[in-house]
Amino acid sequence: MWLSDQQKIGAAFCSGGGFFFIFGIMMFFDRSMLAMGNILFLIGLTLLLGPRKTLTFFASKEKLKGTAFFAVGILTILLRYPLIGFCLELYGILCLFGDFFGVIAGVVRAVPVVGGYLAWPLERLGGGGPTLPV
Repeated sequence: MWLSDQQKIGAAFCSGGGFFFIFGIMMFFDRSMLAMGNILFLIGLTLLLGPRKTLTFFASKEKLKGTAFFAVGILTILLRYPLIGFCLELYGILCLFGDFFGVIAGVVRAVPVVGGYLAWPLERLGGGGPTLPV
């Protein structure tokens, strides 16, 4: 599957957002790095999926609780409470993207020697299963 230039840029933004988010956690919940990671991730997801599909994903009835927790987590981080915001955001991410963990576990399971050990926690989180939720 080939990606368009816009989707490649979106994937780069999502990756950058993930790195900023992880480094924000490593820097003892640095508020500015966490906020930058959130902004880059949301921009990247919009470029990767497109505005309409992104809005449909976040506004669907099944994902509304996860969207609310994710948004409140971002606002809490911006209001100078990064640890509480991170916890809210993490729960929102699990609600929003928990269905994808089964797919990721299927890919990780193919890794020789350690695949089974790495896939086990992902299967527990996502329910396991090679079908895509979208």
